[in-house]
Amino acid sequence: MQHTSVKKRPAIDWLNGLIGASALAVMTFIYFPMAMVVLYSFNADTVNSFPMRGFSLKWYGTMLQNESLLQSLRISALVAIVGTSLALVIGVMGALAMHKYEFRLKRFFERVVLLPITLPGILTGVAMLSFFPLLGIPISLTAVSIGHTTFLICIVLTQVYARLKRLDPYLEEAAADLGATPWQAFSRVVLPNIRTALISAALLSFTLSLDEIPVTFFLIARDNTLPIEIYTMMRRGITPEVNAISTVIFALSLIALVLTVKYGERETRPIQ
Repeated sequence: MQHTSVKKRPAIDWLNGLIGASALAVMTFIYFPMAMVVLYSFNADTVNSFPMRGFSLKWYGTMLQNESLLQSLRISALVAIVGTSLALVIGVMGALAMHKYEFRLKRFFERVVLLPITLPGILTGVAMLSFFPLLGIPISLTAVSIGHTTFLICIVLTQVYARLKRLDPYLEEAAADLGATPWQAFSRVVLPNIRTALISAALLSFTLSLDEIPVTFFLIARDNTLPIEIYTMMRRGITPEVNAISTVIFALSLIALVLTVKYGERETRPIQ
């Protein structure tokens, strides 16, 4: 007697279709407003209206003539570079220490290290605003850079640490047996194997620092970063150059995200 199996593929296909449609709806809800910002950056009119009556690049020219906007962009880039650089140095050293040494509460520390990025930014900003004066650190771009570094460290540390755990633990020992010093073993053996993790962490850290608002708001003095400057401008109404600078930042962030995913995919490949 032959038994025929019941095919359940149509039900599975229906469920997959529902999940796909839901995902598409969520992505549209999230990114459609950004698409409108990009579209309005080419609007020929001063007032945003749809349908647009013409396309123009004049608002990008207006953006390049707005000195306060460009100055805030330079400040944001400077803070992001400083914060990312410090986070790379401290994060890599922390990841190496966690990888090489066993100590009490190591598992607890692996979870706690994520706290700066999981805490609400407003809480971190208030805490630093109260604590920095005790250390003699004035409210300034220096304080902003330190504030950004605190939450960027956990990004670098976790990505590099995850990569280190996938390395062959005997690589450094083999290099030492061949006469390499600890620094030579790190620079010639370990560093090439974690290079993609460093690049990915640096791109992600730079992007997150560039659009950070809560911590910056509490620690900045007179000079505004780009997000604070845009927020100040929008309180007087949305101006077309805001759409233009937002489009530029969106494009840069998108490029950084694509590169991060690209190097992240390399991290998932087996290490030869």
